[in-house]
Amino acid sequence: MDVSLNIAAGGCASRVFLMMKRALLLLLLLLLITGICVPMEVVFGQAAANGNGTSVSSSSSPRPSVANIGSLFTFDSVIGRAAGPAIAAAVHDVNSDPTVLPGTRLNLISLNTNCSGFLGTVEALQLMENSVVAVIGPQSSGIAHIISHVVNELHVPLLSFAATDPTLSALQYPYFLRTTQNDYFQMYAIADLVTYYGWREVIAIFVDDDCGRNGISVLGDALAKKRAKITYKAALTSGAPRSQVSDLLLEVNQMESRVYVVHVNPDSGLSVFSVAKSLHMMTKGYVWIATDWLPSVLDSLEPDDTDTMNLLQGVVSLRHHNPETDLKRSFMSRWSNLDHKKSIGASGFNSYALYAYDTVWLAARALDVFLNEGGNLSHSTDPKLSDTKGSAMNMASLRVFDGGQQFLQTLLKMNFSGLSGQIQFDLDKNLVRPAYDVLNIGGTGSRRIGYWSNYSGLSTISPEVLYTKPQNNSSSNQHLSSVIWPGETSLVPRGWVFPENGKPLRIAVPNRISYKQFVAKDKNPPGVRGYCIDVFEAAINLLPYPVPHTYMLHGDGKRNPVYNEIVQAVAQDRYDAAVGDVTIVTNRTKIVDFTQPFMESGLVVVAPVKEQKSSPWAFLKPFTIQMWLVTGAFFLFVGAVVWILEHRMNGDFRGPPSQQITTIFWFSFSTMFFSHRENTVSTLGRFVLIIWLFVVLIINSSYTASLTSILTVQQLTSRIEGIDSLVSSNEPIGIQDGSFARNYLMDELNIAGSRLVILKSQQEYSTALQLGPKNGGVAAIVDELPYIELFLSSTNCKFRTVGQEFTKSGWGFAFQRDSPLAVDLSTAILQLSENGDLQKIYNKWLTHGDCMEQINEIDDSRLSLKSFWGLFLICGISCFIALTTFCCKVIFQFRRFTPEGGEEAEVDEIQPGRPRRSLHSTSFKHLIDFVDRKEADIKHMLKRSSNIKRQASPSSDVQANSPV
Repeated sequence: MDVSLNIAAGGCASRVFLMMKRALLLLLLLLLITGICVPMEVVFGQAAANGNGTSVSSSSSPRPSVANIGSLFTFDSVIGRAAGPAIAAAVHDVNSDPTVLPGTRLNLISLNTNCSGFLGTVEALQLMENSVVAVIGPQSSGIAHIISHVVNELHVPLLSFAATDPTLSALQYPYFLRTTQNDYFQMYAIADLVTYYGWREVIAIFVDDDCGRNGISVLGDALAKKRAKITYKAALTSGAPRSQVSDLLLEVNQMESRVYVVHVNPDSGLSVFSVAKSLHMMTKGYVWIATDWLPSVLDSLEPDDTDTMNLLQGVVSLRHHNPETDLKRSFMSRWSNLDHKKSIGASGFNSYALYAYDTVWLAARALDVFLNEGGNLSHSTDPKLSDTKGSAMNMASLRVFDGGQQFLQTLLKMNFSGLSGQIQFDLDKNLVRPAYDVLNIGGTGSRRIGYWSNYSGLSTISPEVLYTKPQNNSSSNQHLSSVIWPGETSLVPRGWVFPENGKPLRIAVPNRISYKQFVAKDKNPPGVRGYCIDVFEAAINLLPYPVPHTYMLHGDGKRNPVYNEIVQAVAQDRYDAAVGDVTIVTNRTKIVDFTQPFMESGLVVVAPVKEQKSSPWAFLKPFTIQMWLVTGAFFLFVGAVVWILEHRMNGDFRGPPSQQITTIFWFSFSTMFFSHRENTVSTLGRFVLIIWLFVVLIINSSYTASLTSILTVQQLTSRIEGIDSLVSSNEPIGIQDGSFARNYLMDELNIAGSRLVILKSQQEYSTALQLGPKNGGVAAIVDELPYIELFLSSTNCKFRTVGQEFTKSGWGFAFQRDSPLAVDLSTAILQLSENGDLQKIYNKWLTHGDCMEQINEIDDSRLSLKSFWGLFLICGISCFIALTTFCCKVIFQFRRFTPEGGEEAEVDEIQPGRPRRSLHSTSFKHLIDFVDRKEADIKHMLKRSSNIKRQASPSSDVQANSPV
């Protein structure tokens, strides 16, 4: 090698000059390399170097005695002062462990990047001259981006314990492997924090480098998924002077949001809080969320700095979550005694020391597996780097690691437990199970208020416990302990305020020409008046903070404005809000946010009505035709049942056929008036009659009440019965100018636009309804209920609403999307409703008319069968039971009365005039004749038959015992 950059070389002036010259040349070469795509045959290694395959030695090849690994980081930094001793300790522990890399010693070559992209590149190239098989570091994401191009070309894995930029996981950097947590997960943790506390807007304060920009970009995406956003990105240069920080914080303090996410470097980040403290931005109402850089600084302080802690009271921060294991506790107990700490002036311990220690062990374990599988630590020359075309740069000293691709795959397959937790990579080359501790800084230290993991979100239970349970990311499962916020308050800050010296809210107000009780122009301040304005002012006065605002009339004052245009203007930032009789409908909620409705609304139909004249057949109206028919049928049915049950024992139900039929009809309908003269003597008959009289009582009472209502209450009728009949007709329909009803009727109900007549005032409403569709008017008007109530109260009840309210909606105040005022005003409106002030405002501006009672159609008020089918069912069942019992009794008697061999005599006893018949001649007619007999006769004959049987029985016995 013609020129060496070894730090142990002589210090002569010529050698230093030559080294600087080569460094500049190497930088130019690097700029060329970064613009060239890496060929596939180079990326996948050995084939490009050897032409025909791999030069890996066989498994029988002896292990190398030394394996060179490099480390790149800034020695004198918060991360470097912790990582340096950890890396050195890890190398020492690996070389002392006979189970790992037996016969091979790790040789660590450490170089200082000094937080410089240029020097970091030079140092990286110098490491490549030493034939290293892996590079530990760098800690800077910016330097990692540059060096990744170098290691891509030379096939040397780059294992970074501190570069957290999410974009480093791109396919562009195949040889970059992150051994710490990706900022992608940290930003989603912050988004969950913001959502958990209900904030919608944040301001990001970050260092304007690769790590800062890309991290905040991910944060913006994460917040957007939660319907939140970054309202302003405040960028700082690395190591920004205090004056620049002060100017930036003064600027953000003039904005609405009071939630600040600070994503800066640990070496200069405390200056942000120092300036914020001096500007009184660490007081009540402010929210400060810091990324993992802040715990790294605080953990490194030995001893704790009281002045520093005073700057951070109430700050919420995230820290890498590392499980508490015996391995970790053992290492931390060794930390203060590490020989390597004093050599580089190291201070306190932080989580990056764990990741740096584990990174060395990852490289050592993977190298052990790589060698066991026959891997070779050989390096070869890349012909593209050898051909310098006469350049003085000695690029041939940069050699390609022949087994780099195989070694990289071995690294990705590793899985072991380290100090920082489980070391295993997912498909995106990120550590599995990312998790963070959520800290609240207060007093002289910090306390953990919960955890975040991508497995279950925010929780007060450690991730290790949650991993054993089913995954649950639902919002109801998110929990954190209480927080002491800036200003020593436990009340969650609102997260936004009206900025000092800010512009007042621009509030659009409809300039109506009709129904001015709701909202209208006024000559007195504030220039508008009405029910809606009073509700808005009352709600604003309930807020715990002032809301400067100015009203701006929308409309020319000649006709009512189109309300969709007002809402659209709010969405387009021409206004900040719209206050008035604005209906909450679906297409509007897609572009603006509405408050809680302060008035219920809905579309109704108004039509002319006339009084219905009395009819001579009005007595038939209480019941429907079906009800009349079923009732009459049951009268006859019950009469017939009672006749059957009483016929055998009740003389009132006997006689000639014509008389019996007359009795059935008379008895049936006389029960309607409870005037039946026939008495029931059978138990079953009385049972049926009691049930039927109860049914008749209910029917009579209902009929009387309904008929009374029909004859005494005024009945109003209208040709239009509701929205259905209006839609099915072809008659013109009136609608209010500017109302959403036009679009609703056309889009939802498919009514032709030619049928819709625009009406601008209440007088036009009345005139159009009186004229009617045949004289240039309208058949009915469709409008919202609050307007109709006012209209009807001034018409002396000439018109009425017909049918039912066919939409349900309400009036609310419209604000731009994600405006925090919409939420606060909704709460205020609910308070107005609960304390009665909303009703008082309503009574002040609006009056109820006596014409709001809807028309009830006669057919709809009739009593139908569905109201009484239960009674008829009970009565039918009781009749069935009675008839069944009666039939069983008769059949039983008939079987006793006609035993085998004795039918002829017994029948003759009953009907002596008839000729005798055999047993086989018994017919259904005999049964009918038997049923028609009186019950007393049947009982007499049954008794007589029993006596004959008893007398005949002894003579039979004597004959059986006499001698033959």
